[in-house]
Amino acid sequence: MSKAKLIHHCYSGFPHERGGITTYVQTLLDNRPPNVSDRVLTSLKDIDQSQCKLLHLHEAKFLHDLSGECPAIYTLHNHNAYCLSGTKYFSFTHQCCERPVSYTDCVRGHIMGGCGSRRPDKIVQNILRYYKEDKSLEKWKTPIIAISYYMRQQLINNGISPEQVITIRHGFPLEENNNNNMLTIDTHDKKKFLFVGRIVPEKGIEWLLRALALTTDKEVKLDISGEGWFQPQLEELAKNLGISSRITWHGWCDREKLNELYRQCIATIVCSLWPEPAGLVTLEAYLFKRPVIASRVGGLPEYVIDRETGILVLANDTYRLADVITELSNNYNLAKQMGLNGHEYLCKSFNLEQHIQELNKFYEKVISISLTR
Repeated sequence: MSKAKLIHHCYSGFPHERGGITTYVQTLLDNRPPNVSDRVLTSLKDIDQSQCKLLHLHEAKFLHDLSGECPAIYTLHNHNAYCLSGTKYFSFTHQCCERPVSYTDCVRGHIMGGCGSRRPDKIVQNILRYYKEDKSLEKWKTPIIAISYYMRQQLINNGISPEQVITIRHGFPLEENNNNNMLTIDTHDKKKFLFVGRIVPEKGIEWLLRALALTTDKEVKLDISGEGWFQPQLEELAKNLGISSRITWHGWCDREKLNELYRQCIATIVCSLWPEPAGLVTLEAYLFKRPVIASRVGGLPEYVIDRETGILVLANDTYRLADVITELSNNYNLAKQMGLNGHEYLCKSFNLEQHIQELNKFYEKVISISLTR
């Protein structure tokens, strides 16, 4: 009897790269149903695709190597399918890009807006990458999973058929949840807030530091977990603002250390200037029953319910961000209730079991359609 065909996840960065995609794929593997292989394909070259039940792609470059011998789906984790630079953000003006792809406008955006490298060879690489991926999507009509409704709309705005795109937001494991994660009055009195992410300009940490300097409560402190080339400039800014003593730079943190930082904070701050595709850090905060202060950009408003699970702030509104930080640092009951609301929202709308069920339902739909063809 021949061995049953299995569904395979495809991601070239597995398992060595750090980041959200690796974490997500590992979570799916750890909780996989019997029809999913425990082997992640890091390349489709020299793979007999006819022996696979379905290929779940997590990078667009796998589209180029599809043979058509089995169905495939593609989860879009970034902006690459509707943005030449992959940023949707003009770094020179600190504004999000709202335009669909136009080669002329996008080249101008690289040069005049700083959405990507200004080097001609890099611009050409971005154009060729986008063109190749766009043609592959058109050729195979690969069903796409968008991880936020924001991303789905961006795809549709760029010519992808609505029937080709489904929104399935990430699920999150709840095993770590326990009553010890409740925000206590003692923890609140420490007045610590937390940032988790890459230390690069588009993450908005400069905006956050300027807001911290404006807070009326000068006992408020900030923990920063992450690495990035922009840290020396930010440390100099903190020194000039007179807030160096209120900031702790933890660098990259393993899971145990990061969990402890969540437990020691009042709230997590996601101060991105660029349009985050989704809001996975918000789910981590909800796991620890902490509210989230987030920018009103990209997919973040789908993950933070304003004044219920956290507070949304217009990007780069320094005074408003300072006011919100002060508000939560002075109001234990509000911070605690928002954290509880966030945890309830996590369990109801982002639980991993429900997510895997949605994926399996979509797998079977795509496989069924493929068989009828």
